[in-house]
This record gives sequence, C-alpha cells and structure tokens, in this order.
Amino acid sequence: MRPILTLRDYTHDLIVHSHEHAQLVFGLSGALDFEVEGQGSQVRQQSFVVIPSGAHHACGSPDGSRCLVLDIPEGPWVTESLGEHAEASRRLLDNPARRTLDTGQSQLVSWLASSPISDPLIARQGAVLLLASLNHARPAELAARRLPYAALDAHIEQYAAYPLQVADLARIAGLSSARLHARFMAECGQTPMDYIRSRRLHLAVRLLRDTALPIGEVGSRVGYTSQSAFSAAVLREFGSSPGQLRRESCNKRR
Repeated sequence: MRPILTLRDYTHDLIVHSHEHAQLVFGLSGALDFEVEGQGSQVRQQSFVVIPSGAHHACGSPDGSRCLVLDIPEGPWVTESLGEHAEASRRLLDNPARRTLDTGQSQLVSWLASSPISDPLIARQGAVLLLASLNHARPAELAARRLPYAALDAHIEQYAAYPLQVADLARIAGLSSARLHARFMAECGQTPMDYIRSRRLHLAVRLLRDTALPIGEVGSRVGYTSQSAFSAAVLREFGSSPGQLRRESCNKRR
C-alpha cells in the first residue's frame, strides 16, 4: 500500500507524469517549480499545490527543495475518513491550484513533517487532520485575492515568441507594475519576469514532448533568438538539455 504522507527531496531532475490519485504537495524548504495541466506555479513554505487525480503535471527544483507530500488513497477513503468534511475535501482535490496556508495550517504541516509519519496510524490520522484543516479556507475569498493567473498565462503563451514586459501583465491584472511585483512575490515567491521565463520554458517542454518541431524552432516559439541560449536556459531550469527532455518523453511513450 502506498504511504499516505512522505517527505520528499526534489532536485533539478524534471519529473513529468500523472497518476490516478489526487496529491497535495506542501513546501517545507526551497522552491519547487510546478506545472499542473499547463498552469505554472511555485511551491514554497506556507503554500501547497493541488494535483487532481489523472492531472498531467511537471515539477523540478533547480536549487533543491523539500516537501511534505500527501497522496490521497483511492476509493472511498475520503468519504470514510473525513465524514462531514468529505464533500469540501473532494472539491479541494478536484481543482488544480496553488494555495497559501494560514499560520495554524503551516504549523500543522511543520509538525507533521517532524513526526514519525512512517507509522501508518500517525500518517493516516495526520492526513485526516490536515485535510480537515484545509477545508476551513474560503475559496471565494481566496480567489478574490489571487492574481488572474489564467488570463496572465494565456497572454504569455499567446505572445511567448515576442518580447514581454511586466507592464503587459500589470495591465491585464489591473495593477501598477510595482504592485504586481509585490503580489507575485507574495503569492509565488518569484518576480513577474521570473514567472514569464518559467512559463515560456514550461511551454517549451510541452512542445518538445508533444511535437516534432526542431529544437531551434521550439526555442524561437518561446522567445529565444538562438538555439544555444534556449538550450542553456532549459538546462538551468530543468537540469536537462532540450534533446534529453525530448528523448525521455519518447522513451516513456514506448
């Protein structure tokens, strides 16, 4: 049986897959770059990402990161374990998102990370307690405070081949450039330009994986004027060259 709670160390090695169970990844240290169903984000302390069952996702941490991972057991586990909280938990687990933790939730995550979660009973009870605590968040209010990532991502992908400025995203978000910078640092732990760069490179990974376009053409489509600059950027971001990422994807499809 798969452990419910585990501590995992992530490196620059890119992980690209999907699985038939929902998963929550809580940041403990460092920064973990994440993409779930084409939406990019970054997991740090006091934040977590929701990966619904079957959702295609990719992640990697160029500088290394540690996370607490909650793998939701398949079947009726949520209903049987969460009781009156089950419906709210299912809504949480069905929607890919990056969310922030309040002080109490963050302390619970830290406490679980330092507990003997290799004990199945402690892991199960800890997972139930953690999921129940997350149901106290009010999604409508959270959404109101968050940046319009879907619109920002759509703009970045549409114009990935062209020069993009922070002012472009600020206009879409209805904020000043300075305020946008502050919001990105608070919600993602990265600058708007870092977010643009990461989104472009994650788009490049999808093109490498899903198309037969030459590597130079992929680089051009995400804003790089030379193949060498594109290859260097991919290597820094994911720890592998574009050619390696394409070969790994081809091998997985065989």
